[in-house]
Amino acid sequence: MSTVDKTKTRYNKLQKRLRREMGQAIADYNMVEEGDRIMVCLSGGKDSYTMLDILLNLRKSAPINFEILAVNLDQKQPGFPEHVLPEYLQSLGVPYHVIEQDTYSVVTRVIPEGKTTCGLCSRMRRGALYAYAEDNGFNKIALGHHRDDIIETFFLNMFYGGQLKAMPAKLKSDNGKHIVIRPLSYSREKDIAEFAELKEYPIIPCNLCGTQENLQRVQMKNMLTQWDKEFPGRVETIFNSMKNIKPSQLLDRQMFDFETLTQGQEVEKKNDYQPIVFPAMSGSK
Repeated sequence: MSTVDKTKTRYNKLQKRLRREMGQAIADYNMVEEGDRIMVCLSGGKDSYTMLDILLNLRKSAPINFEILAVNLDQKQPGFPEHVLPEYLQSLGVPYHVIEQDTYSVVTRVIPEGKTTCGLCSRMRRGALYAYAEDNGFNKIALGHHRDDIIETFFLNMFYGGQLKAMPAKLKSDNGKHIVIRPLSYSREKDIAEFAELKEYPIIPCNLCGTQENLQRVQMKNMLTQWDKEFPGRVETIFNSMKNIKPSQLLDRQMFDFETLTQGQEVEKKNDYQPIVFPAMSGSK
């Protein structure tokens, strides 16, 4: 088999895998419904490019109708190549909008030099995206977080926040006005990275502001990468554990009524929820 044939075979396998995983995540959490207007947040990184690509691919075979708009937030960071995303999306014929909001100046003014700006930056970015979705009638907001992001967030909250929580595949915003979905929740970062390389997306680096190198998240990523090398299957088991929670075996008195627990009381209740298979998955293996 030639190099070209091997590359094509690998591309097809990755695309099918990512499509299958996204379809399953959509089905498990009922992310996409008839008539949805989905705002796909596109940063210019490998994850959001892949999310948009696979979501568009799934829509082609879906018997339901839903709208997709790619939205990018230009935060006026120095060196941001503002022409890249519009040119790419125009070449695909994908409807898009660029929100221009100078959050960079605000963040650099408020955060002392040398301190990590990511927390405030992400809050301001989220606020801008939520406002645009509300003003333009989008009922779903799609973010490109993947399985590794979810696991990293789990350990960040455990190690530094004293909480057992991660990123849900689907959530309602604090103000109750937005449903956020993460269609790549079941997909591995290394598969996405390889797919993005094969697709040759015009990647925009996420280090334009120069504050990314020493993040705690990088430490979590390195830890999980090491585990994946030394203990194959461990990361998958960790992820699966998030879908198999036993509140009675933990210590949270808000999640389980330990105070009134009596002999003979049923402790664990079986979940009778039956997921609906997302129609776009028909025939995808």
